[in-house]
Amino acid sequence: MFRLWAKEFKDNRMLRDTVICDDTKDTRTHKVFHALDQICQEFDLSQPLWLDTNIREFQRHAKVRFYQDSFIEQIDFDYLELQVIEED
Repeated sequence: MFRLWAKEFKDNRMLRDTVICDDTKDTRTHKVFHALDQICQEFDLSQPLWLDTNIREFQRHAKVRFYQDSFIEQIDFDYLELQVIEED
C-alpha cells in the first residue's frame, strides 16, 4: 500500500488535508503523480511545477513543499506539503 498525505498551510496552520491511497502495481513515480492529480482535483488547484529543489527534497525525505513559485495561478495559502506516509 502506498499512501500520500497532502496538507495546505497558511500562517503555520493546516487549512485542510487528505490522504490518497494507491495499491496498484505502478512505479513509485507514477503513484506520486497519480496521487497529485487526485489532490489537485480535490483541492481545486492547478498542477504545481516540479522544480529541481522539489525533486531533490522529495527524493531525500519523501516529503516536499510547493510554494507560490511552483504554481502558475495565484494560491490563497502559503504552501502545499506532500508526504509519503506508507510505502511497501
